[in-house]
Amino acid sequence: MDLNLRKAIMSNVSDNNAEQLEATIVDAIQNGEEKMLPGLGVFFELLWKNSDENEKQELLETLEQGVKQAQ
Repeated sequence: MDLNLRKAIMSNVSDNNAEQLEATIVDAIQNGEEKMLPGLGVFFELLWKNSDENEKQELLETLEQGVKQAQ
């Protein structure tokens, strides 16, 4: 069986608008279920690939701050 998780996740959200995508992200974070992490990872990958260098730097700074606060 060939399972491409990225394709499956993208297929599940391909018709979603911004509001629906936000609801998916908020739900995944609020529920804190491990099974939602791959989907969030795919979303982050899309965000990263579609960001310019300044946006990537801002993402990294935000992540750095979040990691420090989580400790």
